[in-house]
Amino acid sequence: MGNNASAPATHSPPVQRSETSASALPPPPPTGMPPVPPQMKHEDIQVQMAEAKQSASQRSNNPGTYEELHKKTRELFPQVFEGGKIVFSKPLSSHFQITHNLQLANPMTSGYRFGATYAGTKQFSPQEAYPIMLGDTDASGNLNANIIHAFTKNTLTRFVAQFQGDKTNTQMVTDYRGSCFTASFTAANPDLLNGSGIFVGHYLHRAASSVDLGAECMVQRGGQVPGGQIAVLSLAARFNGDKRSLAVSLTPAGPAGPQAHLTYCHRINDHLQVGAELETMSGMGEAVASVGYQQEIPSAGVNFKGQVDTTLTVQATLEKKLLESMVPISFTLSAIGNPSKSDFKFGVGMMLG
Repeated sequence: MGNNASAPATHSPPVQRSETSASALPPPPPTGMPPVPPQMKHEDIQVQMAEAKQSASQRSNNPGTYEELHKKTRELFPQVFEGGKIVFSKPLSSHFQITHNLQLANPMTSGYRFGATYAGTKQFSPQEAYPIMLGDTDASGNLNANIIHAFTKNTLTRFVAQFQGDKTNTQMVTDYRGSCFTASFTAANPDLLNGSGIFVGHYLHRAASSVDLGAECMVQRGGQVPGGQIAVLSLAARFNGDKRSLAVSLTPAGPAGPQAHLTYCHRINDHLQVGAELETMSGMGEAVASVGYQQEIPSAGVNFKGQVDTTLTVQATLEKKLLESMVPISFTLSAIGNPSKSDFKFGVGMMLG
């Protein structure tokens, strides 16, 4: 969990496809800039927050957050992992739950993590309960912590902290949801004494029943930043249909030159969805396109996701629900490979609870 005491470097990483989980994403970093500290994943919390956001969206004409522009497409793509992992979750009460996570893979990712989650009693709807506090730690003492709280019906604040050895990372995000817009502010690794950190403002507005327009302004300050400060502006649009969604975000100028991010999602039927994504960094002469799909077979309790991109990397996951009783059990197979590089990785996972 976390934030860095020192200001991140300003060199933009090449476009890469993620080979790890996640999720929804922690929120994506400002286009073309170093990533802000990642937000810890927790499936139960993600589901609860998604339901709360959907409920708020249904009550009003709110378009959601700028961070969620490309969410529909990215949720179709598999979140692969390597090696074996077992996750066991046990509720101790209606408000408290503990999690044991054991992963066996390469030395960098192998190990045991203990996690705990608390959900409070403040409710604005049956799907929401605040505050939410969750964290996990490993045998080396590395600690991740999240606090999520809705101070009002329209305001949601998330605080993330990560402690790894002598490094500390922090991030705070506040969303304000109006009837037809969402305004967000993010502060990552802020150091008021040295005047460093990353600060991001987002705004997304429902311009029409099927059109959302937004903008992002990112400012990075610090001694490692050329000139002491840099600012990047991005613009975005999303077009929504009954069964399809097209999202576009553009950065006209940035450290890596002009950049573009396009995603398209199409629901074929209730159980099959397809999606496509294109990311370009013209200043670095790089572009990656991906296509993927999600196929659900409810009668068999199976969820399959597949993806292939222009680097010839193929990714897939298969999740099978084995038991849905007092202790739900699911089994997951994961694979990622690139035939041109003769590089293949496989994973097997089981989740209990």
